Amino acid sequence: MPRSAPATPPPTAYQRALRRLARRDHSVAELRRALLERDHPPVEVEAAIERLRRERYLDDTGFAERFARSRMARQGLGRLRVRQGLRQRGVERAATDTGIALALREVDEREVLDGLARRYWRQHARVEPARRLPRLWAFLLRRGFAPGLVRDRLCRLWPRWRDALDGLEPAEPAEAQGGERE
Repeated sequence: MPRSAPATPPPTAYQRALRRLARRDHSVAELRRALLERDHPPVEVEAAIERLRRERYLDDTGFAERFARSRMARQGLGRLRVRQGLRQRGVERAATDTGIALALREVDEREVLDGLARRYWRQHARVEPARRLPRLWAFLLRRGFAPGLVRDRLCRLWPRWRDALDGLEPAEPAEAQGGERE
């Protein structure tokens, strides 16, 4: 009669966390939530998170920097959308602000905005400029760029049509002024 292999024990919270981190970067809150959803005891989850922090596998500031750099450079998002994404992933405000500041050392938000604006302008060439510029304005705001920055860059790129932006500037969200919206 053949012997059956002994059953392997389920992975610990630490092992499961390492596997998740091997696939992609996570914030502390994301990882905690995922481990708790897998029915690991809260004490074991917290011990695993502390161990990962000590071993420098888990760091919200580093996560925020990498996330911000990626979203700005590769996806063309402004700092306001990046901040929103980090908040949704449970990153604390201090780590978010530091991470975004570090990312902005490598990624120029104005260049990202200019590139998006030029591409939009070319892709919507059939629309008359006086109508295209307000639409571009709204597109860039949805991408997470601050209204003041958008106005400045669009006026520099298309000064002839700057009057099409009159009356469009909404009050800046608290985030753009350094505050946090709830």
